[in-house]
Amino acid sequence: MVFRFVQLKTSGGARQLAALDDSGRARKVEVADTLYDLAQAALRVNATLAEAAQARPLGEDIDIAAALAEGRVLAPIDHPDPAHLQMTGTGLTHLGSAEGRDKMHKAALAQKEGAGEQLTDSMRMFLMGVEGGKPAPGQEGVQPEWFYKGDGGQLAGPGQPLTSPAFAKDGGEEPEIAGVYLIGPDGTPHRLGFCLANEFSDHVIERGNYLWLAHSKLRQAALGPELLTGDLPADVRGASRIIRDGATVWEKPFLSGEANMSHTIANLEHHHFKYDIFRRPGDVHVHFFGTATLSFSEGFQTQVGDVFEIEAAPFRHPVRNPLAQAAERPVTVKSL
Repeated sequence: MVFRFVQLKTSGGARQLAALDDSGRARKVEVADTLYDLAQAALRVNATLAEAAQARPLGEDIDIAAALAEGRVLAPIDHPDPAHLQMTGTGLTHLGSAEGRDKMHKAALAQKEGAGEQLTDSMRMFLMGVEGGKPAPGQEGVQPEWFYKGDGGQLAGPGQPLTSPAFAKDGGEEPEIAGVYLIGPDGTPHRLGFCLANEFSDHVIERGNYLWLAHSKLRQAALGPELLTGDLPADVRGASRIIRDGATVWEKPFLSGEANMSHTIANLEHHHFKYDIFRRPGDVHVHFFGTATLSFSEGFQTQVGDVFEIEAAPFRHPVRNPLAQAAERPVTVKSL
């Protein structure tokens, strides 16, 4: 059976883990209160998450919709020490994903005398993926663009604000699928499942100079309420929208899954976990697989208070987060 897992709190504040079956019925997992603890239990006995969750009969029914309405649902994964949850991602991985990025960087390139029709770095990276991002099984494909987003302190749960720093130039949505992984005791990465996600970036900073991409990605990110176990469908279809004062002011279809990608998920996973530093036992990784849908590339300007909403089957619940901006907080470096 394919389960979905949702982390939440009771009305009294205690942690709970719910398992949803194919019908959508949610019941309390009795063997663990967090997905991290359930995954560790599964590793100890070489079981799947679904098998580990049923080591004892599932408990009482849980109303996930009510918990969402009451703000009791948490991000589907966390770590007891947020510094040991790493958020990273890959870009230019989807068919059509180069178009928006290319628009951002062509303007700067065109300012150079004699630039003509030179390919931007973004387009070159995208074409490399188209040509070599889906290798045959057992072979290594081309490595993708890669970036770091932060640790577990940057992870926003359902309904929580996505807060831009005071110095940000933009706060824009990036509807994506994220893979969630736990590193086993021997350093082997284990994929727990997939989540619907908003990878949230500063596209104005990125547009200013491609080498500022790293700065533009050091932002929060949000995951939808549920973790889907098993394989991700090859064709994931949904919608990304922005809601302002209760009305939808921007909306566009959102496509993901390998049928809509220039890389296989296995290739993206290989080029992340090939580094020893990302195979530290006990760590959790949330890795974002990229998107081809951005409101910014169509000239839309977000505002504080806008609500990002991303939905896609087979996920039952959307990613929904309001946009906020932090107050200015000067930083002083002191010498000891």
